Amino acid sequence: MKRPLRAIAAAGLLAAGSIVAIVLGAGNASADTQICDQYGSTTIGGRYVVQNNRWGTSAQQCINVTSTGFSITRQDGTGNTSGAPVSYPSIFLGCHYTNCSPGTNLPVQVKNISSAPGSISYNYISGATYDAAYDIWLDPSPKRDGVNQMEIMIWLNRQGPIQPIGSVVGNATLAGRSWQVWRGSNGSNNVISYVASSAIPSMSFDVMEFVNDTRSRGGITNDWYLTSIQAGFEPWQGGVGLAVNSFSQSVNTGGGNPPPTTAPPTTPPPSGGGCSVKYTPNAWNDGFTADVQITNTGSSTINGWTLAYNLPSGQQITSSWNATVTQSGSAVTAKNVSYNGTLTPGGSTSFGYQGTLKGTYSSPTAFTLNGTTCARS
Repeated sequence: MKRPLRAIAAAGLLAAGSIVAIVLGAGNASADTQICDQYGSTTIGGRYVVQNNRWGTSAQQCINVTSTGFSITRQDGTGNTSGAPVSYPSIFLGCHYTNCSPGTNLPVQVKNISSAPGSISYNYISGATYDAAYDIWLDPSPKRDGVNQMEIMIWLNRQGPIQPIGSVVGNATLAGRSWQVWRGSNGSNNVISYVASSAIPSMSFDVMEFVNDTRSRGGITNDWYLTSIQAGFEPWQGGVGLAVNSFSQSVNTGGGNPPPTTAPPTTPPPSGGGCSVKYTPNAWNDGFTADVQITNTGSSTINGWTLAYNLPSGQQITSSWNATVTQSGSAVTAKNVSYNGTLTPGGSTSFGYQGTLKGTYSSPTAFTLNGTTCARS
């Protein structure tokens, strides 16, 4: 299994001559704290939990916890690069195997989340095999212990001959960047991974962009619960010097998902403009989801967009994300929100929605962007 995370710390023998301060899920680190216990943890900032989480090896691993993050100071384990990593030292908000961060509002249903702004700053090293991953856990129930059913991994860096669980299923443009999307299962939970093409040392973004994309792919529903958000490293070989310099994460509720936004005025595509639309559905007996990707195939920037089309009979949209979507009869109008209204030449954005279905499913066939007919891709 990729990551059999544990609920409680297990007693372990320390290597001879090691000097450590072991903190087990209690207290708040002020001065730097060294953790070598297999599942040792501490809290920082009165808000986050930092955990050693050495689950995949009996070899020693130590982390140094600071007031804003942690660094790996010892890593003796070696993992098979065609298999699982040796650990996931990380910092998190929410609940992980009954260990909940101070004052957290998680678990909370996805439909009640208006935004989840986060930021991360990493320190990378050379000569090691690892990934740097932002981990998002979701479950159909408000689970505070055990394995959740869905894991979303955002790989900001990948070094060495390693790969995510499963296989490549496509690409996505999220948080202003392009990602290769992998999908599979580790035997305990489903995994969708978003892999950056090159190392990203720091990033500020809304976690809900990735949650909503996962939902558009049928991985979860709006009624599932977000249980924790974590950031750290999965080392296979080496890793001393890897660090989370800083981590910030909030989950805002009360405004629904997504939050109401005021879109800027739309303008027609300028001279030389053009567009293409990729429509990817996932249908079942009485419902469906759809991911809609819009690409500016013209030579000038589009500032503000409205996509119009007709849904076949029997389809009714019930919720949407990354766009303001309205439906009148069969006619659908989707308008950009505040953060995805600008499409540079060759640029893409995507939105999605969930709906009910009566009868046989079929996809819409014609789309116009700001009044201009788009090609299908």
